[in-house]
Amino acid sequence: MAKSTVEMSHQEWLQERTKGIGGSDASIILGLNKYKTPFELWLEKTGQSTVENGAGEAAYFGNLLEDMVAKEFEVRSGKKVRRNNFMLQHPEYPFIMANIDRKVVGEEAVLECKTASAFLAKEWESEEIPESYLVQVQHYLGVTGYKHAYIAVLIGGQKFIWKEIERDDELIQMIFDAEVHFWNHHVLGNIPPALDGSSAAEKFLNEKYAKVEEGKTIDLPFNFKEKVDNLLEVKTNIKQLETLKKEIENQLKKELEDAETGFVKNYRVDWKPVVQNRIDSKRLKKEKPNLYQSYVKPTTYRKLNIKEIG
Repeated sequence: MAKSTVEMSHQEWLQERTKGIGGSDASIILGLNKYKTPFELWLEKTGQSTVENGAGEAAYFGNLLEDMVAKEFEVRSGKKVRRNNFMLQHPEYPFIMANIDRKVVGEEAVLECKTASAFLAKEWESEEIPESYLVQVQHYLGVTGYKHAYIAVLIGGQKFIWKEIERDDELIQMIFDAEVHFWNHHVLGNIPPALDGSSAAEKFLNEKYAKVEEGKTIDLPFNFKEKVDNLLEVKTNIKQLETLKKEIENQLKKELEDAETGFVKNYRVDWKPVVQNRIDSKRLKKEKPNLYQSYVKPTTYRKLNIKEIG
């Protein structure tokens, strides 16, 4: 099955993607994505995310340069590619979708075009493909039924690499099993994945349980004693690391003295003045109390606190 994307606006295309699981979602569901968690993805797919669905700068320029990467792939590989203006769907699971960058002419193959920061160059040095991209491409091969794929990447705007990826049916089955479970259990069942440390999870909990029943107490599950112990230990470690961080920073500042910049081997250390414009709230309250009061907005939030009682 396939749905044409020719007449879709970018916003309509983004909205259509929320109706199923695409290739870029695969690595998130498998926990291989460094930038988004399964919980954040669940919020998006269930329409509970308040994050704008617009692309950031990296994604924006990635889309802008996609055509150039595809053309360079043609030059270096000697192959021809063409656009695929359809949102493809898995024949058995229509919510599993694929929006491939290019179809390779004369082959049962797709081309995935990427741009990467120069800081990520090491991920592409070996013959291996970064896990998140490998999973995305295998997802596409599973939906299309194609035998292999190519991935082309422009690194730091100045280094071009392309590699071939063979179909891996075992990995594809693992990906689809995870996606089917995520969609049926979490999205359709409206059951959130395990909570994580993302700000999205924190915001979700703060909003869902903003109201408190005054004076209400409960007995937490017995195994939460270990969680509380772990939390207190983590807080102690963070405090110690913050102290160590400040100590090293102060040593660097002492060495720099009145210099703005220092160099040591492959590092550059800057200690430059930064100017910020901030409202002097104390002065405003003292000199313009009525004006201050008209802009004061009370906020209510729940604070998590732990105290040993015995």
